Amino acid sequence: MDIKRVKDSIYWLYYQYLLITCSYVLEPWEQSMFHTITVTVFAMVLYTAYVFVPIHVRLAFEFFSQIFGGQPDSTV
Repeated sequence: MDIKRVKDSIYWLYYQYLLITCSYVLEPWEQSMFHTITVTVFAMVLYTAYVFVPIHVRLAFEFFSQIFGGQPDSTV
């Protein structure tokens, strides 16, 4: 893939992000604060999903397997 096309695509995506969030009207220091907060919140959501979603999926699987006649685990 051409490097210029990749660069243009990334610039276009960033421009879309600025338009969607309306952060293009902010001053530079306000933009940096907004981007920092946005990235921090996004990172926390990803971390929480990585840590807690598998646990809840496993618990839901165990619950529904017991409801629909699955074999109970050994208590030994």
